[in-house]
Amino acid sequence: MLFERPQSGRRAVLVHVEVSQRQEGEELQEFKELAHSGQFIPVAVISATLREPNPKFLIGSGKLEEIKAAVVANEAGIVLFNHTLSPAQERNIERELKCAVMDRTGLILEIFAQRARSHEGRLQVELAQLEHLSTRLVRGWTHLERQRGGIGVRGGPGETQIELDRRMIRERIKQLNKKLEKVGKRRELNRSTRRKVPIPTVSLVGYTNAGKSTLFNRLTSANVYAADQLFATLDPTLRRLELPFGKSAILADTVGFIRHLPHSLVTAFHATLEETTQANLLLHVIDAHSDQRHSNIEEVNSVLQEIGASDVRQIEVFNKIDLIPGESARVERDSSGAVTRVWVSAVTGQGMPELIDAIGEYLQRARETIELRVPVVLARLRAALHALGVVSEENLVGETDWRILIEVEPDQQTAIFQHPDFRAEMVVSRKPELDESKRLAGVA
Repeated sequence: MLFERPQSGRRAVLVHVEVSQRQEGEELQEFKELAHSGQFIPVAVISATLREPNPKFLIGSGKLEEIKAAVVANEAGIVLFNHTLSPAQERNIERELKCAVMDRTGLILEIFAQRARSHEGRLQVELAQLEHLSTRLVRGWTHLERQRGGIGVRGGPGETQIELDRRMIRERIKQLNKKLEKVGKRRELNRSTRRKVPIPTVSLVGYTNAGKSTLFNRLTSANVYAADQLFATLDPTLRRLELPFGKSAILADTVGFIRHLPHSLVTAFHATLEETTQANLLLHVIDAHSDQRHSNIEEVNSVLQEIGASDVRQIEVFNKIDLIPGESARVERDSSGAVTRVWVSAVTGQGMPELIDAIGEYLQRARETIELRVPVVLARLRAALHALGVVSEENLVGETDWRILIEVEPDQQTAIFQHPDFRAEMVVSRKPELDESKRLAGVA
């Protein structure tokens, strides 16, 4: 413990602060699910509508008295706010209520700390917690006012305890960043190894509790933990996904997103979320049964933009159709014939064949086989092709040229064609990766 805090129980009073007239019911239900996911026991729910936030307590004095009464009546050990509190507000409320207080950001960090299993996940969560804590040392108790000095110390009584705590946190943050940098290098090495074999990567993204892990298990026959709760899965998992015509892809399951996801978590999980930014295709899993699915879609796309993955192509997967009377598995396409949406149920398996076909078709449409004749003296170009992971076959022609077959996507073509050693006359032929006769025959 970096500083002393009162030990609180798991009985919690929930304070839902409404700052707008949008989605109050949905956000309150989500807040209750967050509390349960954090292993708290909600004993009372108090709603507050704000016209202007109180700079000292966020809420008004009358509402604060109502919360205090609820804490005493229900013997609660903690008060959870469905809103971000400044460090001073959190400390002031704790003083008034005589119990622990946690805002939405702290609650999400608490859940992440409970759920992280891998070494990298634990490092990422600890980093996010310390960065959050570093702004809140004002909340420490009386020992933070003590100062430590000694005989022969010049220039004052010494460092205050709060200064010591801050220095300890800064040093630990530096250590965690170094460890995560090493983990990131290992992850990039693994990606480089995968890129040497031209297997595309498909990443599952979506709002938390949309059914990503259940869908992941259904598609890959994996045994990833899946539960009807928020942030059931934090650590990324990779499995091979078998596609039609003997093809395959790597499927990645990642952490779910949520409204007001703490920026510190987005930053801390940046290395993990790189699986999303580096993917060839995103499967945006959506809870089709949710009344707020449209706002959830916007929230996920907002986070994707924040992490630099907004340009990666998407197929929207509307999950949980088994909960919608009369709904059935189906595929929707745009005006060009490309798949845009697939309606499925990961629980019952409805729509799985259609989804797998859609993934294979989408990846197939995006890739092209190009035959190149590269002079052996242009070693830089050959090395660049291997670094991109697009080489499927190569052999020497005589003693002067390499015959190289590459399987590329449009964005990769740009990188190749703009290489300083590339010449248009090197292109012998270019064609779709799988021609129509092979497609009809059902062979690779």
